[in-house]
Amino acid sequence: MSETEDQPQEAETAPKKRRRKQPEPLRVDDSPPGGRSQQRREQQRSVDTRLAILEAALAEFAEKGFDGASMRNIGDRADLHYTLITYHFRNKDLLWRATAEHFFGEISAMWDADAPEEAPAEPIDRIRHEFRALLRFELKHPAFHHFMVRESREESPRFVWLMETFLAPVMRRVTPQIEAAQAQGELPPGNPVLLYYLLVGIISVPGALGAEIRYNSGVSPSDPDVTDAYWTLVEQLVFKRRLYDRG
Repeated sequence: MSETEDQPQEAETAPKKRRRKQPEPLRVDDSPPGGRSQQRREQQRSVDTRLAILEAALAEFAEKGFDGASMRNIGDRADLHYTLITYHFRNKDLLWRATAEHFFGEISAMWDADAPEEAPAEPIDRIRHEFRALLRFELKHPAFHHFMVRESREESPRFVWLMETFLAPVMRRVTPQIEAAQAQGELPPGNPVLLYYLLVGIISVPGALGAEIRYNSGVSPSDPDVTDAYWTLVEQLVFKRRLYDRG
């Protein structure tokens, strides 16, 4: 019997009933006004929450190491409930790896923006761009240095993963540039791997020892003028670029 035909009546006064049609799921193209913008806002909130968790995790792991860090403390640092942390990251190991991936990804994005590998550039200029970007990153995230130092031990179960996933590929990207710059007389001769780590060490100092620098000198390495002055010293000591006319 179709819906348009008369239905059996339970009583003479009972009204006829029509089956309610279930609404079809909305497609993106015919969503109601504000639907897509609401979805975008929710997606952005999720992105912002994840970033807040990763920033808090970086600080927690840097301060306490993997074993001493806790998901609850990370939630407290991010001002988020513990269950929201575990919703995004099921356990501490996954959160630690996601933290490393996120911040190494930020370094990679800065390098690709400042010195893309496919763009033509002299080796020495590429190295300058890469390490200047690394200096900006280290000052933006001073906890990153301590995060890395805590895992730079061969007995750490995360050491090999860090080396194979990030550290060795980064060194393989930079050391050929160092060798080419050395061949052109733009960098001092010597083992390019040692020169690479010398540069990493110099660039790490302002972020790693920022509190000590502020206490002893009253200046903040994160101050743009101080950062520029520090980079000028790097140029003069390592790259030998003459940045001023001595007359």
